[in-house]
Amino acid sequence: MRFPPRATRIGAAAALLSALLVGGTVSANTATAAPTAFGSICYSDLPSQAHDTLNLIARGGPYPFPQDGTVFQNRERLLPSRSTGYYHEYTVKTPGSSTRGAKRIVTGQANEEDYYTADHYASFDLVDYDC
Repeated sequence: MRFPPRATRIGAAAALLSALLVGGTVSANTATAAPTAFGSICYSDLPSQAHDTLNLIARGGPYPFPQDGTVFQNRERLLPSRSTGYYHEYTVKTPGSSTRGAKRIVTGQANEEDYYTADHYASFDLVDYDC
């Protein structure tokens, strides 16, 4: 199985970030991280169309929809708070749908994390390339 180039860059740093965000201790005192609003999903558990989208992102396109690559505003506030322009969204094709459907990949460029949503931003899963 071929993994997109992002797979080798996310590795341990994302695992540590994910562990902290899931409620791990932030410091030696009693402070803990806020509960996360996203889960995680193994790369291998993504639908094949999401693999196609991640491969397009790794290549820099071309993308099938004009909205692909546009800034994702995180209005739902389910992803970690970042400055405007940090997140970008890409369509994951839905077989049999005449529209873009509800599935997306949202990328965080600076830390190179990828999130998958199957329900049009109602929930997100951080893509784990190590499982």
